[in-house]
Amino acid sequence: MLSDKQKKWIRQNYRNSSIDSISKKLRAKKEDIEEYISLLKGEKSPRYFYLILILIPVLFFVLLEGALSLFHYGFDDKQWIDASNGKILINPDIARRYFYSVKDIPITIQDAFDKVKAPNSFRIFVLGESSAAGYPFMPNGSFSRYLQKRLELVYPDRKIEVVNVALTATNSYTMRDLFPGILEQRPDLIIIYCGHNEYYGALGAGSLESLGRSRALVNTMLYLEKYKTIQLIRSIIQWISGIFAGNSNANPGTLMSRMAKDQEIPLNSEVFNDGIEQFSGNLRDILQMAKDKKVPVLLGTSVSNLKDQPPFISVTNSGLPPAGKIYNDAKLKLKSGNISESRSLFTYAKDLDALRFRAPEQINTVLKKLAGEFGYYIVNIDSVFNSISPDSIVGDNLITDHLHPTLKGYQIMGKLFYEKIEQLNLLSSSKRTIGNDAEQDSLACANFSFSNLDTTIALYRIKILKDDWPYKDKKNQIPLYDLIKPQTYSDSLALEVVLDKTTWERAHRLLAGRYLAINDTKNFENEMNIVIAQYPLIIDYYKITGNNLLERELYDDAYPYLLKRIELEPDAFSTKWVGIISLSKKQTDTAIKYLETSLGYDAKDPQVLFNLAGAYSYKNRFNDALLTINKCLKINPGFPAAANLKQQLEQIVKNKGN
Repeated sequence: MLSDKQKKWIRQNYRNSSIDSISKKLRAKKEDIEEYISLLKGEKSPRYFYLILILIPVLFFVLLEGALSLFHYGFDDKQWIDASNGKILINPDIARRYFYSVKDIPITIQDAFDKVKAPNSFRIFVLGESSAAGYPFMPNGSFSRYLQKRLELVYPDRKIEVVNVALTATNSYTMRDLFPGILEQRPDLIIIYCGHNEYYGALGAGSLESLGRSRALVNTMLYLEKYKTIQLIRSIIQWISGIFAGNSNANPGTLMSRMAKDQEIPLNSEVFNDGIEQFSGNLRDILQMAKDKKVPVLLGTSVSNLKDQPPFISVTNSGLPPAGKIYNDAKLKLKSGNISESRSLFTYAKDLDALRFRAPEQINTVLKKLAGEFGYYIVNIDSVFNSISPDSIVGDNLITDHLHPTLKGYQIMGKLFYEKIEQLNLLSSSKRTIGNDAEQDSLACANFSFSNLDTTIALYRIKILKDDWPYKDKKNQIPLYDLIKPQTYSDSLALEVVLDKTTWERAHRLLAGRYLAINDTKNFENEMNIVIAQYPLIIDYYKITGNNLLERELYDDAYPYLLKRIELEPDAFSTKWVGIISLSKKQTDTAIKYLETSLGYDAKDPQVLFNLAGAYSYKNRFNDALLTINKCLKINPGFPAAANLKQQLEQIVKNKGN
């Protein structure tokens, strides 16, 4: 029954309505109520309703990505960029993928290689961290530069390309991320030397630059970095973090000291094990990708300073002894002459060191295990360094600090990788020119593009590194200009390079200029050769070197720079002088070739025409010579030597006509 309230509502709303109209109104009201009830019950909406719900955010991000790309937001994320003369190199901004908080990102040593691989090319890629890059002797002191020079000496019929893409303060995450792009470049061999940065390197288990410890998450985020939207989100997070954390770049210390977030990582701790699992998983992915493409891989075991580097942080953890005590025990064993046990204790002390700046032995265990699993090859760098060191324990003799080799150490590493290449006969179709191993090694080391300036730069880098944490507390640091006191112009340039007040390249050019000013052309040429070795595609360096030698009438010395300049970008000047110098050497055919080429760029150079006329006459082409000398005199009637040559040619032609 209807209540009194309901009856009153009906009278007010339907007092003057017919039975039919009342029925229609009640039916409409019923339909409204039923629709409302169906929504409350959660009955399904039409499919297009859900499609629209999905498409709205998708469309938003598509439009956002398009807008960010249109306005060139963020950094250029592509792996390879064009250099010149058909060459490419790794993008200098590539490290922005891995560094969120560090302002001054590291770059590779910038090796360029052919965009289109030549048929006779043997292409090697080198992957790793600061030791693979050659620190502190970068850019020309790495083992990859030794390897390049030695292979070029031994196999001159092959185009040797050794492309070093190692990055300071990175680890296996970076290598795994770059690896697909490296395989696209059709390598004949890949060399990997890594392991020291697995904890504090970018995105590592204990690093300042972190995306967490989930390997799947980190690798997924690295994959997504190619999208501008992800870069935007990353920048927003970084900006918000900066508000609360302050300026992370305010610390003036070395990159090594800034990257160590979780300073103490005891042996067998959770973070320690995360680092080993991270390394193992990423390396497994890398080797599987290489195996799928049938690309050979050489893996170098990690080596560090055992004898002369005490543990940085000594802790007692889960019943394990303090690293410092084991290190002291090792020294006592060494003093007593027990070499084998001493070496084991030094190694154990390194592993117990709670500051993970040196790779623990588990890293080498992983390297050897995975090499065996995938059928790849180990180069036992650590055992060789020990075997050739005093007391058979590597120390300051081959290591500059805690893990970076000396220049001699890098050359030994290059030699070991070269010997493995020979052992595996990877260049079997090539012809060897120098057979003796000692001769090869000696020539490769002698041709190293290195000078005293580079030695001083390396020395200053190590001095500054060892005056910072973890070698010293901040309160014990020495003021810079008490720590480093330049004695010469070269020393001052070295310090400017280390302090980023000038570039490595500019320092060498300034030093070359200083040598030239005192007419020391040998050292001028040496400094310019070092710059050219690093930047072989920059034409200006050949111009500077060749032109200055020509001005001093050192024609034979200038000749190779002119030839290289022609190879990169021929012009009237370089072809003219190659022609003139060739003519002076009585290489007449070569002279004619280059002088005629020079005329193609500048047909009104009387010097070219005069020398070309002389070259024609040497080949008994007297009519061509007379025609050419007439062109010369038409341009420069007051050219005495040309007038004399014309008279001689006219007489010869006349006599031949009779």
